[in-house]
Amino acid sequence: MAQHQAPVGIVANPASGRDVRRLVARASAFPVSEKCHMITRLLAALAATGVTRVLAMPDRGGITERLRRAIATQGPHDGWPQVEFVEMPIEDGPADTLRAVELMVAAGVAAIVVLGGDGTHRLAASACGETPIMALSTGTNNVFPEIREATIAGIATGLVATGRVDATRASRRNKVLRVEVDGQQTDLAVVDAAISNHRWIGSKALWHPELLSQLFVTFAESDALGLSSIAGLLCPVSRRAAHGLRIDLLPPERAAVTLKAPIAPGLMASVGIAGVCEIRPSEPQSIHSGSGVIALDGEREIEFRPQQRVAIRLGLDGPLTIDTEEVMTQAARDGLLVSRHA
Repeated sequence: MAQHQAPVGIVANPASGRDVRRLVARASAFPVSEKCHMITRLLAALAATGVTRVLAMPDRGGITERLRRAIATQGPHDGWPQVEFVEMPIEDGPADTLRAVELMVAAGVAAIVVLGGDGTHRLAASACGETPIMALSTGTNNVFPEIREATIAGIATGLVATGRVDATRASRRNKVLRVEVDGQQTDLAVVDAAISNHRWIGSKALWHPELLSQLFVTFAESDALGLSSIAGLLCPVSRRAAHGLRIDLLPPERAAVTLKAPIAPGLMASVGIAGVCEIRPSEPQSIHSGSGVIALDGEREIEFRPQQRVAIRLGLDGPLTIDTEEVMTQAARDGLLVSRHA
């Protein structure tokens, strides 16, 4: 392998899969120990494809400590890539993901593996630029990232990172929703943006659909979990479609049409439907509420007041994600993991 081969980044959110929805819906937790096991399986697979160097996000949630121990005690035949932890201040919050991705991009990583839910991937998407992401599910709402065995994800990432599979052929461009306040972009979502009548952020997780007035989605799958399931059960939209959806909502007791939707693990909710409308790229979508909170990918993030102008636009120029199935299909077709001996 080339001496100056680009490294691979790994961002693992220690807090993903442990929010308040674990209490209100009795959902299963995703422990730090399993995230560490996933990373070690990633390392083994990356090494097998020729990756020699990995940059990892540091944390104080237990992942870094466990990973250091695993590296120190690896067997003689493990042969993992060299793992370096990014030098950065640790805040134990969303800023860590943003900072880690920014530093990895600046260091020239060929790809970034992200372990987390929709919220973690939203943060990574806002900072990754043209660097492709391998999106792995370890959160509560897991619509954007795939539920994929880490070993296979590591093989696919390694084949792209080492150039054995062309990243332009094996990556998928994703849609995003951009939120503008008074003409300035303030944030984005990779799956959905919901307008809540709540006037404060409070607990970020959102599980009271009767307080929602509008829902915007980039894509909506009929078997999805989370707020996007509302759109997915009404009018599914694929990730590759050149449009999204806006769902206008009412409290169930005031609506002529209601829908039962799985808005969180184990939590079925009645949602009142006032209307469904396709949204096109770049068209500004105004919101109905005079004040409230915007939830991005299931978490309340932005408060707005009556005097502010708020708009949401669909973009087709979101982050690149590695298409695992496509990479592995090319690997099989071209015999990339096959060795022949005389």
